[in-house]
Amino acid sequence: MATHAAMPSRGSHGSGTRTTARHHGPLAWAVPLALGVIFGFYAAFIERDGGPVTGGQVVLGLVSGVVFAALCFVLGRYRHELPRELRAAAFGALTACAIGFLTSLTNTSVLRSAVMGALVGAGVFCVAFYVYYTRED
Repeated sequence: MATHAAMPSRGSHGSGTRTTARHHGPLAWAVPLALGVIFGFYAAFIERDGGPVTGGQVVLGLVSGVVFAALCFVLGRYRHELPRELRAAAFGALTACAIGFLTSLTNTSVLRSAVMGALVGAGVFCVAFYVYYTRED
C-alpha cells in the first residue's frame, strides 16, 4: 500500500546511493568537437589574411581548436556542480578569452582585444545568469 514511498529515486541502484560515474552522450563530445573545429578554422582563417596557407597557420588552428574544445568539454562536464553565478561566470570567461584571442589575431591593439573580449564575455555572463536563474535545476 505504501510502496511508492520506498521506491528508489532516479539515479540510484536500489541501496539509495548515487553513482559518481557519468555517462557521456554523443552531444557531450560532438558539441565541443564542433565548436573546436569551427574555432580552429576561424583562427587559421584570420591568421591567413588572404595569403597562402602555411604550416604555422595550420598549427595555430589545430592547437587553438583542440584547446578550445577541451575547455568546452571540461566546462560542459562540470557545469552542473557549480552554483549558477559561478557557472554563468565560467561561460562568460571562456567566451571572453575566445573572443579576445580571435580579436588579437587581427593585429589590432591589446586594448581593443581586451575590451571586445570583456564586452562579449559580460553579455554572455548576463544571458547565462538569466537563463540559469529562471530555470533552476
